[in-house]
Amino acid sequence: MKLRKNALAGIALAATAALGLAACGSNSGTPAASESASGEGITVYNAQHESLTKEWIDAFTKETGIKVTLRQGSDTEMSNQIIQEGAASPADVFLTENSPAMAQVENAGLFADVDKATVDQVPAEFRPSTNKWTGIAARSTVFVYDKNKISEDKLPKSMLDLANPEWKGKWAASPTGADFQAIVSALLELKGEAATEEWLKGMKKNFKAYKGNSTAMKAVNAGEVDGALIYHYYYYGDQAKTGENSKNVTPYYFKNQDPGAFLSVSGGGVLKSSKHAEDAQAFLKFITGKKGQEILKNGTSFEYAIASGVDANEKLVPIKELQAPTVDPAKLNSTKVTDMMTKAGLL
Repeated sequence: MKLRKNALAGIALAATAALGLAACGSNSGTPAASESASGEGITVYNAQHESLTKEWIDAFTKETGIKVTLRQGSDTEMSNQIIQEGAASPADVFLTENSPAMAQVENAGLFADVDKATVDQVPAEFRPSTNKWTGIAARSTVFVYDKNKISEDKLPKSMLDLANPEWKGKWAASPTGADFQAIVSALLELKGEAATEEWLKGMKKNFKAYKGNSTAMKAVNAGEVDGALIYHYYYYGDQAKTGENSKNVTPYYFKNQDPGAFLSVSGGGVLKSSKHAEDAQAFLKFITGKKGQEILKNGTSFEYAIASGVDANEKLVPIKELQAPTVDPAKLNSTKVTDMMTKAGLL
């Protein structure tokens, strides 16, 4: 979706929202809205699952009366727009699926500090050390594989093994997406530039490219490729529906603090330039609070709830069993990663 279209759609949808709250949260793309004390409300630039954010908005507006206008885009699309807009950005809040886009905006000096009450709701491992933004959800890296083609004893012990010759032509990924680039960002932080460069070279020789994680999983399910490196929720989301795209697929968790056990943090932050900072901070506090995290837990995105003591959806592997490596989300470098992936011929 092009940014110009997003902007025009945001204006049109805000007008539609004035017709009434009953239209909010529908599949029509109408932003959730109601009147706040000031009558102005906040604007959220959203790269998270749109359905999840609309549920958050509906509940927040019902509780506070604060109007929320939603503008939807991808992680990189939205972060680049915020940086281009700078202090003139109409955005009050930025939500992402992965943390590198948050770090990009933070490095541009555009985030305000997160209120302490919100910081205190989120465990340290799920927010950057700088507290310029915070985690709002998480997703685990998994290797989904065709159980009819790969026996358990033949699974890779580490994500790094996928660069070895025996995996040539046997696995898939979607390298152009922010999801996969976040995984590579974690590899870079955990193992350094030389090891990451070597792994990307091996990946280029071995993998099959697909556009989108769900497409890569479908390819595994259809027998086109033996396995794929994706995030967990694509599998669980499909299983919760018909299961037709995952009936031959099994998710494998690397664990053991392996780079392939990376738990990517979805981020939320308040823009320093926000003209409605109090309301924006209240929204961030709400979605990381108990009510917001329970909406996440009980919803259809199948991401991990991470804050306010709310456990993950019961269908998911508990976070404590994932044995994820410790990564400071503030240090994930999307620009360096895309440069390295381009050099390796993956972008």
